[in-house]
Amino acid sequence: MAKILVVDDDPEFVAATGAILEGEGYSVVSAPNGEKGYAAAKKEKPDLMLLDVMMTHDTEGFDIVRKLKEDPETAKLPVIMITGIRKAKTLPFRFEPDDDWLPVKAVLEKPVKPETLLQHVRQAIGH
Repeated sequence: MAKILVVDDDPEFVAATGAILEGEGYSVVSAPNGEKGYAAAKKEKPDLMLLDVMMTHDTEGFDIVRKLKEDPETAKLPVIMITGIRKAKTLPFRFEPDDDWLPVKAVLEKPVKPETLLQHVRQAIGH
């Protein structure tokens, strides 16, 4: 069974996402911010991380994903960013995965439809 780490400071989002993932047979662990998410990634060895952007500060998710990629223990961990930053900051552009600046499998906008989330999760962990 694949283990998914959900890193988000919104407990309702974590609970709802966890319920969707567990309903599909995934094991779910969570962390409320980037630093705790980074520590959990090293301790829990998840198969995938779902990562928010705006938590303790506005760019926290971006900072954490780069930190994960620089650490040999977590460098291969696939990450899907799930964020409401475009709406919150009224940004006129989308974020796209990029090997250097944003080394993630996908960037999904909140709210994410369950079927869209599950499709990306399956692609990211190869199931």
